[in-house]
Amino acid sequence: MPFIITDPCIETKDTACVDVCPVDCIHPRKDEPEFAEMTMLYIHPEECIDCGACVPACPVAAIYESIDATPAHQADLIEANAIYRNGDADLMAQAEAIVQQHVAAHPDIMAVPAAERQAAHARF
Repeated sequence: MPFIITDPCIETKDTACVDVCPVDCIHPRKDEPEFAEMTMLYIHPEECIDCGACVPACPVAAIYESIDATPAHQADLIEANAIYRNGDADLMAQAEAIVQQHVAAHPDIMAVPAAERQAAHARF
């Protein structure tokens, strides 16, 4: 599985990563009806070409380049990215349930503003 979007994206959904993606593998985009409903953005693992353009574009440092690079305390979000499929209501609901469980399990870090959350992980 390629790149993983993690918790700094939760409730942020900054689409700078979407804008630079050459294959439109990050969903939901602002022009997709699911955008308002979803808590965060997801990278479709089969559409991603591993170009890495999204990583420096993300203003909250939410994107990791691999499963191995994703911190253990955010590992549950690997599965959310793996199963999310735009347009498939069941899979979108499953991914969002994983994200909501992550939020509930980490109230301390989720209270930190998204722009500071990645750096704050070291404190928790």
